[in-house]
Amino acid sequence: MATAPVRPIPTMEEFRSLLRRHDLKATRQRLAVHEVMIQLVHASAEMVKEELAQRGSNVTTSSVYNILSQLADCHIYGRRLSAAGKMFFDVISTRHLHLYDRENHVWRDLVDENLDALVNAHLKRRKFKGYTIEDIDIQLVARPTKKNRSI
Repeated sequence: MATAPVRPIPTMEEFRSLLRRHDLKATRQRLAVHEVMIQLVHASAEMVKEELAQRGSNVTTSSVYNILSQLADCHIYGRRLSAAGKMFFDVISTRHLHLYDRENHVWRDLVDENLDALVNAHLKRRKFKGYTIEDIDIQLVARPTKKNRSI
């Protein structure tokens, strides 16, 4: 398994190109959602809707969720599930490591090339009867230390 480098967050022009590749129109709502995701990086539909409302855009949470889900289905965005069972979306869809704060339900991208290489080397020739490994999703689950309780 080759290590895929973390792709930077798609610019608006790159996002439009990704939409075209998936036969999706660059609607005003999709573009607005992506603008917010560029800022938030990891977010729930409610978080995106809230930010859109602050910018004067009146989009329903269900519309935002549908847009985010469609983008994740096309592998333009990634998905993350919180410990509370809430769906979050990741504007970076390529493989990368995450540190998940289970108290505050936030993700941080984690750059650890050694860990990534170690996992790749370990799994490179492993076989799992009846399965083909498509991807590796590593998420380190953590709690903030006492001095970092409020993020």
